Amino acid sequence: MGVSRRRFLGRVAGGAAAGATTGMGITEPAAAQPAAAQPAAAPPGAVVGPVALTGMRTDREWQDFLAGQDPRWKRLPRAWYEGPFLGNGLLGSIVYQEPGANALRFTVHHTEVQDHRPQFGHNWGVARLPVGNLLLRPVGTLTGADLRLDLWNAEVSGTVTTDKGSIELRALVHNDRTLLLVTARASAGEQGFRWEFVPSPAVSPRIVRENPPAGLEPNPEPVTSREPDGTGVVVQSLVAGGRTVTAHRERNVGDDRVYVLAVAHSHPGTDAEGRARTAVRKASALPVSSLLRTHREWWHRFYRKSFLSVPDGMLQSFYWIQLYKLASAAREHAPIMATTGPWLESTPWPAVWWNLNVQLEYWAVHGSNHLELDAVPRTLAEHTDTLIGALRPEYRSDSAGVRRATDATCDTSGTVAVPGVSSTPEVGNLPWALHNVWLTYRHTMDRGVLEDVLYPLLRRTTNYYLHFLYEGEDGRLHLPTTYSPEYGSAPDCNYDLALLRWSCATLLETTGLLGIRDDLEPKWREVLEKLTDYPVDDNGFMIGAGVPFDKSHRHYSHMLSVYPLYLVNWEQPEHRDLIERSLNHWIGFEGALRGYSFTGAASITAQMGRGDDALTYLRELVDRFVQPNTMYYEAGPVIETPLSAAQSLHDMLCQSWGSTIRVFPAVPDAWRDVTLHDFRTQGAFLISAVRRGGTTRWVRVRSLAGEPCRVRHSLSGRLAVTGVGDPAPAWRDLGDGVIELDLPQDAEAVIHPAGSRPDLRIAPVTVTVPADPWGLPEPPQNGTATQIDLTGAFDNDGITTEMYYGDGDFDGAGRTYPMAQLPQTGQTTDNGIAFLFTNGSEGTNNVAAGQEIAVPQGAYTKLHVLGAGDTAAVTVPAVVRYADGTSEAAQFTLTNWLASGPENGESEAVTTGQIHTRTGPVATKAAIFHQVIDLDASRQLTAITLTAPSGSARAHVFALSLEQQT
Repeated sequence: MGVSRRRFLGRVAGGAAAGATTGMGITEPAAAQPAAAQPAAAPPGAVVGPVALTGMRTDREWQDFLAGQDPRWKRLPRAWYEGPFLGNGLLGSIVYQEPGANALRFTVHHTEVQDHRPQFGHNWGVARLPVGNLLLRPVGTLTGADLRLDLWNAEVSGTVTTDKGSIELRALVHNDRTLLLVTARASAGEQGFRWEFVPSPAVSPRIVRENPPAGLEPNPEPVTSREPDGTGVVVQSLVAGGRTVTAHRERNVGDDRVYVLAVAHSHPGTDAEGRARTAVRKASALPVSSLLRTHREWWHRFYRKSFLSVPDGMLQSFYWIQLYKLASAAREHAPIMATTGPWLESTPWPAVWWNLNVQLEYWAVHGSNHLELDAVPRTLAEHTDTLIGALRPEYRSDSAGVRRATDATCDTSGTVAVPGVSSTPEVGNLPWALHNVWLTYRHTMDRGVLEDVLYPLLRRTTNYYLHFLYEGEDGRLHLPTTYSPEYGSAPDCNYDLALLRWSCATLLETTGLLGIRDDLEPKWREVLEKLTDYPVDDNGFMIGAGVPFDKSHRHYSHMLSVYPLYLVNWEQPEHRDLIERSLNHWIGFEGALRGYSFTGAASITAQMGRGDDALTYLRELVDRFVQPNTMYYEAGPVIETPLSAAQSLHDMLCQSWGSTIRVFPAVPDAWRDVTLHDFRTQGAFLISAVRRGGTTRWVRVRSLAGEPCRVRHSLSGRLAVTGVGDPAPAWRDLGDGVIELDLPQDAEAVIHPAGSRPDLRIAPVTVTVPADPWGLPEPPQNGTATQIDLTGAFDNDGITTEMYYGDGDFDGAGRTYPMAQLPQTGQTTDNGIAFLFTNGSEGTNNVAAGQEIAVPQGAYTKLHVLGAGDTAAVTVPAVVRYADGTSEAAQFTLTNWLASGPENGESEAVTTGQIHTRTGPVATKAAIFHQVIDLDASRQLTAITLTAPSGSARAHVFALSLEQQT
């Protein structure tokens, strides 16, 4: 089943053409002006004449602006969540130092590369598979880096340094040719550096959590060969048939060494090898300048489709990095995004997740005017048969569903659970995904999306609900037990009641729009009339009937009716108290909140018009969860949360749900100036607006489809409406700051204060809250702490998530720290000392057992330890070693993790309000302590040995830092 192309892409492309026009006519509203009224003559004092939309129209303007948003690295990144990233929706690469080795890693992964054995499920049978890593091996020892992610040109450039010299680098994933292109120019001492492609085993990244299921035959080892022309070829065959092939070649171009790498995947066929070889051969025959030109052309067109500028330097840069990330990870015709995007790493979630991740990943494509990145409608349309087959046979004649996690073709083992029968019948995920399709329709008004994708699939997924809907003794319609994602099961589950109510209303609207009669229309109306109310209690929305919201929970699925469905919304005065109680109870319940909890809270408070609160939530997201390269990390890397934060920013600046466009609905008080340009809204309008000095100066509306147009403009005083290129349209003042415009397709109008000539300039606003660039700053200088990277020594998993309590054991009794209450992976600080903290990987702390930890040689005054004893306080007879061959004792004691407070002179660096056991959370305080040991600064320290303590209690070390002399 194919998606109609009749208007879908055409309108997206057309939207980017909005620009300077002349010949504006101006009108003010007539009292109670009828719908068919013609524009009135310009009133006295109105400004009539040529006015042009200017600004952000040259390459130089764009290059200069985006340069100010670029992430920068003043030291070597060390992990997925630190490095610069590249991609084109298919091939992806992140750059960071090879763990435990003297090399720079360019990860190599491809979104089409997966296993094809669905009988083994999404975690193993259809999991995404790693491809390998390209390693730059220098002559000398790596000592530093100065790198920049050039957003405008979508490339990483800069220099890595060694003790022998330096290597200048430029790397990109070519947009059109889907290949990794790296150029390197070495100084004299680094002329002998070499490239090495290291293939990864074709095994699911789920291996970090558990062993493969019984009966899963391992994929064979890759086969490596080299062609006479120097092209290296790695063929990874699969047990299920098909193969993944990586081809790579290096050539010299003047002083540069140019490396080209391509990946191709085929199943069940074997043509991947020919495609990979051809891609490398053709690219190697072209001048690098030609490859750069075609790559940059696409990206330069991409950025010009919309513009947004706010005075918060950190969030403005964050937003533009998210647009770059979205375009690097997604394309309409690329596989739908899995949890990590194209940048696969070790993760317990190596597939596509449908109970929140997909929806959040793609929300920002609409407002940013980038429908060319939206893979959701195509994916669901192309794989309708799989969605039907996801149900038990007795329901396939008229229904469809999607399993919680699948591959990019919606396939995996098993079936969607049956409500009222199974323990976790999570049936709302397909209708929620179809809400994304509805948003695509509403932002494009493409009838093909409505007719070919939304209507047939929404009808089927609604039928699945109807099979189980029953009339209770109260005369209302009820749902049997279904599952609220990650929380638990309940009858009349709010997650499903909201989606069923939205589905029936949308189906009725859709049949009206398509001009068809459906035999199920009476049933849909009955559902809307008789469906039971949402279960609520004193705290707001419950999970479902009889199941209160009584534990911390990261999802806002029980509040889906509020956001993003807006069925219960702030503009309904009778619901305001319910919304506020529900929000406060949910987001105030610490323990399991994660990053997207705060993006959801930001969007809900934006609906409430509370811009300051929305900003607070976004800043809490950044402070607690977002990593140096703007990536996000839980039990493994996931991509949806930062992308959904871009949508939260959209919700603060422009909303268009419920047939009204709201301009600047939730701007924080501190944001006195804001610029928005070609922001796409429902109804297929492009909105441009400027706020200066805390006041909206003008709003431009362009209609791409001729739909009814209502605008809450946020302007003060008497208004005028100016036509662009045509006479001013008829318009009516509806009160409450809303006007209605009669805008035919392709017509434009500007709303502005009467009697003034608006300055229609699109330009960046002045940053009043400056921030350091994203990326990594320079290493700490003398007088501060040097953080020691312990990731290679971690041997104990003492941290678990609320989704799975069984994979960690801190104390030998199966008890662990809760991930959500610990610092996010990256830096944490206590008493002015910064530590490298790891949260979420399988090894998260080091049990002292005689390990020798090498440290950067230097003169240090103090050793700082983050750690705890597990069953009792414990003394570690550590030894420090110096460059002159001497050593001395550096004994320290760590308090028991469950003690009421520090008992051995430490400080409490981290505390939690609960611990995890094998059966769930327990409300018991736990802590990680900060201990300090004096060192001899007259000698050069080289290593620390964490000698095993005597007795049964173990010492767990989470982080080490060394304080230098000032």
